[in-house]
Amino acid sequence: MFDAYSLLRPLLFRLDAETAHHFSMNALRLAERSGLLQIAFPSEEFAAPVEVMGLKFPNRVGLAAGLDKEGNTIDALGRLGFGFVEIGTITPRPQPGNPKPRLFRLVSHEAIINRMGFNNPGIEAGVANVRATRNFHGVIGFNIGKNKDTPNENAADDYLACLKAAYSVADYIVVNLSSPNTPGLRDLQGEEASARLLETLKREQEKLSIQHGKKVPLLFKVAPDLEEAHIQGLSRVFLEGGLDGLIATNTTLDRALVQGHPRANEAGGLSGKPLTNRSTEVIAAFASQFGGRIPIIGVGGISTVEDARAKLRAGASLVQIYSSFIFRGPELVKELVKKI
Repeated sequence: MFDAYSLLRPLLFRLDAETAHHFSMNALRLAERSGLLQIAFPSEEFAAPVEVMGLKFPNRVGLAAGLDKEGNTIDALGRLGFGFVEIGTITPRPQPGNPKPRLFRLVSHEAIINRMGFNNPGIEAGVANVRATRNFHGVIGFNIGKNKDTPNENAADDYLACLKAAYSVADYIVVNLSSPNTPGLRDLQGEEASARLLETLKREQEKLSIQHGKKVPLLFKVAPDLEEAHIQGLSRVFLEGGLDGLIATNTTLDRALVQGHPRANEAGGLSGKPLTNRSTEVIAAFASQFGGRIPIIGVGGISTVEDARAKLRAGASLVQIYSSFIFRGPELVKELVKKI
């Protein structure tokens, strides 16, 4: 199939990264509404179903949170072949995020640094956007977070508000504990803090499952910057607390593999190729502790079929991409679905 993205990419990369992002998302929505995507990406090409967490995924390849922050491009992204799309991160109240510029490409490393800061329209708008989805037949994940001005001691209130609001429209819900761009958020990855939060959210999940007549799996998303002892401790918390799934990993604060790049010292989380090996190591470490009792969605530096296979060998049941989608475009989605 003709790869239009390879022609468009040089033009997009001349634009500021965030400007290019908004242009691309608008273009995708327009192409979906006009029927162009349906012609270019026949849905039967992307059928390789698998069941995880009691959910039926059309294939193992998903879009990680951070690209469709508002949840308003799900139909279009589904046309490109993603078996599941994770929107957000969404917070209870709308927030603008951090000052611009806040998104940077490190092209020579096929990496991205972002310090977006959970810019999003708020939970009510996010739910409305998901509810308006019409043509996506895959799985929708809803990534939730706390507002920047909510102190950590009240973080559970924010997560509860989002859990309640998103429950009716989400296929699974992800608690984002690991973005480096909300001050103090990663403190919630401490064993005691995680255990308390998980207990609170699982109680609410039980109530909501009765109310709505369905169980929506609850997942946590963790950082790659975890020591082995921390991984072991969190694994105990997740197993004892009944976590339904884990997403490993978020972006990293480590800059060792991009030193020398003019943007290397920009504040924020680093994603893309430099994260590939560390993400896989963290997946393997959690998988060894879980013993198959908690499924893992692997994300971090997947830019080839072999990268995805390595995540699956390490213990992931599903994979997600983000940065490589920016660098390689829809052809990567097609390649991953067909070959893994």
